[in-house]
Amino acid sequence: MQKGHHHVDPYDPSRPKLPLKARLKHFTWAWYTLCMSTGGLSLLIAAQPHTFPGLRQIGMTVYIINIIIFVLLTSLQITRFMLHAGSFKASLTHPREGFFFPTFFLSIATLITSTQKYGTPPDSEPSQDLVWVLHIAFWIYLILATAVAIGQYSFLFSQKRSFSLATMMPTWILPIFPIMLSGTIAAVISPFQPPHRAIVVICAGLTCQGLGAAVAFMMYAHMVGRLMSVGLPDREHRPGLFMCVGPPSFTALAFIGMAQGLPRDFDHDMDGFIDAGMIRTMAVIGAVFLWALAFWWFFIGVLAVLASRPKYFHLGWWASVFPNTGFTLATISIGNAFKSDAVLWVGTGMSLCLLGTYLFVLGNHVRAVVVQDICYPGRDEDVEDH
Repeated sequence: MQKGHHHVDPYDPSRPKLPLKARLKHFTWAWYTLCMSTGGLSLLIAAQPHTFPGLRQIGMTVYIINIIIFVLLTSLQITRFMLHAGSFKASLTHPREGFFFPTFFLSIATLITSTQKYGTPPDSEPSQDLVWVLHIAFWIYLILATAVAIGQYSFLFSQKRSFSLATMMPTWILPIFPIMLSGTIAAVISPFQPPHRAIVVICAGLTCQGLGAAVAFMMYAHMVGRLMSVGLPDREHRPGLFMCVGPPSFTALAFIGMAQGLPRDFDHDMDGFIDAGMIRTMAVIGAVFLWALAFWWFFIGVLAVLASRPKYFHLGWWASVFPNTGFTLATISIGNAFKSDAVLWVGTGMSLCLLGTYLFVLGNHVRAVVVQDICYPGRDEDVEDH
């Protein structure tokens, strides 16, 4: 805890109001969860199976708002680091805030994928310039995400302080999330790439998706161990459990998307054995298996939150939006793959619930900023309180 915080109770309603500069010191990396969730919402609007006139325009508006949010958050984050010397290094090495650093890259992933969705007029081919730009963006993103996945875990493994399993939180999975979303980006951009580039992008995307899912599953073992041995997290951090919904959901989504992104005539040995059709079938089966795991984690999270609802807003509430966006997108993808209208209507219902959740969390987020419940000493991800 920072000096001078001992005499101010961060939960005291009569606590003093602070000027903007002092509050910016507590403007944490976790703010990018807002950008991730807004980007996820724009993707979800683009994927809706049941549309109406003007829906694409709404999605385009959300996409543009998300770009503005990203620029604004990045500007405020840079301002924070310039105003408060040493805060950049401190934010990356902090045992709680540091885990939220990857949300910056996850925000970029949602921007790349939604640019593919909204950068092209409906029912027309994207411009070759956009196709090339997104191809380059994919590889730059993949390199950075790999650096985060290896670098951040290497840093955590080399720490003298021990992260005990009793304090394990789903945020421990976050450093592997960006590389896992490389597969989702590959799934979205590959159908528009020339065949020779599409195969390379899908190969890289599948590799990254495999790494992300494998590390997430290893983390699940610890998460279940923590839940069995010490029970559910503190009331205020229970929405974070929804992060566990993300890995299987986005992997299911990427499986189907990448299989569909393969060139139609993909058949290496020309023997008709492992061809695009066979791979698509395998992808759908795998996606359904993974969807079931996401379903299980989703209801574990729902029951945990209902059993003891958080009293104060934390940025971790956004975990109830972004991972569940992946869950809903995966449901729609599976519905499309099976051509099942019933499944697609479930996806539509989930989308409406998610929109309600987004607006609820956003309302609480805005209120928390105004009443100084967040961006305040002792109330953000830069303190350890679990």
